[in-house]
Amino acid sequence: MSDPSSAPVARWLVIACLLAMYIVWGTTYFAAKVGLEEADPFFLLGTRFLVAGGLLFAYLVITGHPLPTARQWRNASLLGFLLLAVGVCSVVTSEQWLSSGSVVALISVLPLATAIWSGVFGEWPAAGEWSAIALGTVGTLVMILGRDMQASVLGVGLVLLGVMGWSLGTAVSRRINVPKGAMGFAAELLAGGVIVLIISLVLGESWSLPTTGRVWWAWIYLTILGSLVAFSAYRYLVERVSPTLAATYAYVNPPVALFVGWWLGAETFSVNVLVGCPIVLAAVALHTWVQFRKSDARAPAASSPTLDIPEPASRLTK
Repeated sequence: MSDPSSAPVARWLVIACLLAMYIVWGTTYFAAKVGLEEADPFFLLGTRFLVAGGLLFAYLVITGHPLPTARQWRNASLLGFLLLAVGVCSVVTSEQWLSSGSVVALISVLPLATAIWSGVFGEWPAAGEWSAIALGTVGTLVMILGRDMQASVLGVGLVLLGVMGWSLGTAVSRRINVPKGAMGFAAELLAGGVIVLIISLVLGESWSLPTTGRVWWAWIYLTILGSLVAFSAYRYLVERVSPTLAATYAYVNPPVALFVGWWLGAETFSVNVLVGCPIVLAAVALHTWVQFRKSDARAPAASSPTLDIPEPASRLTK
């Protein structure tokens, strides 16, 4: 993808990015659970991020893209820590105790957490958004009280930690100076991969390679599609369109992940997950609808088939 500019974003590109996040990320939860069969979580993910980031970085350097500055590397490391080390690694680690479907059902509260972090940075939710946050909290509590979640308090705590890290990273990413476009994705993946592997060493994880094709295929899927494709699509939408729109993957991923976990992994779920998850998804849908209403109110009518949601005026550059 080319570096972002002030030009409007084509609708087809927005749709393509959304589909990449919706379908690919919905299936990566089960792929990660397969990977954990023979690999420790931080080693599994650290190598995934490092390889994906290295491939993308090498391609961009060969094609003449400018290298990040020292400050941009520092900021990319911060995002790599929040989004990848805290966000992704906490969630995948939780799958040692929770089913992949239960994990992604709980993650569906992510857009509401992102809205709260945006408020901390000065963009407080409107009345309709607060209603969505309250409804989403109710749905989350319903799921937490189910047998799936009560079986592992540690697993639930790790998922919620991952949600907080990812949502904070999303809010911060629009307020700091990082390389634009694909170089930003590459820097975050590289920096995050190094950080995650350092954590893996500190935790004393085994660095042995998988021995079965099933786990290797899971790792390849996570690296190519989960990191290079879906993560790049996510960061592109956050940077060029709207973090709220990007976060809508959280209410499409749960049904995809629940189906894949049931179909391929023979996973079962308590009634609480099946009741609480739709409540959260309804809350996220309400929140998204309010966001689009706000965007339509402040955006001029456009005659061309493009989507151009302006960035908030409070954006900071560090």
